[in-house]
Amino acid sequence: MTDRRPIALITGGTAGVGLEVARLLAARGHAVAITGRSPDSGAAAIRSLAETSPEVEFFAGDAGNAADNERVVSQLADRFGPGIDVLVSAGAEGTVGPRPFADMSADDVRTAFETRFYPRVLPVHAALPALRQRGGSVVLLTTDAARHPTPGESVVGAAGAAVMLLVKSLAREFARAAIRVNAVAMTITAGTPSWDRIFSNEGYQRQLFERAVSRFPSGR
Repeated sequence: MTDRRPIALITGGTAGVGLEVARLLAARGHAVAITGRSPDSGAAAIRSLAETSPEVEFFAGDAGNAADNERVVSQLADRFGPGIDVLVSAGAEGTVGPRPFADMSADDVRTAFETRFYPRVLPVHAALPALRQRGGSVVLLTTDAARHPTPGESVVGAAGAAVMLLVKSLAREFARAAIRVNAVAMTITAGTPSWDRIFSNEGYQRQLFERAVSRFPSGR
């Protein structure tokens, strides 16, 4: 047994869902590290989280870059000590949004998959040795398009479905180390950078999600 507080790593934790998860875990007594590609966004997030807990840290890094993830795990150990109790893989910004498959180029297909799959998975690979030290929990965020076929989200959904199947396999593999692995399949969510980006521009993507939001029972 140890009285050291649990350690949480949230990739993509400078805004949106990742930031709110960081805030929740900080309030529950975790030492929290967040990652992101923008030092300015990271500094703003830390100022916000410091109101909840002083045990928060930002490490700049791209969740889709293996070397960045390994460096972040090393920096986290230097700051808070060895081991990770909670990993939330929330850092992935698809650079190719929803669009009909026929309108996508071959490069669009490749980029859409790579920017939505690897940033979810590579942080888990880098953090696994630290997770094994303490057991704990891994959560990967993914998309509801992985569960419900939607015109315009063929590749988005395929990348999400790949994450979901990976989670099922890793849950079996990691169980022997007392590590739980789960996925959360999200739909469009207000108060996130994705929401702001989608609804700030006219076009197919905005029309697609306006129809989706109109079907939400609460209207939001």
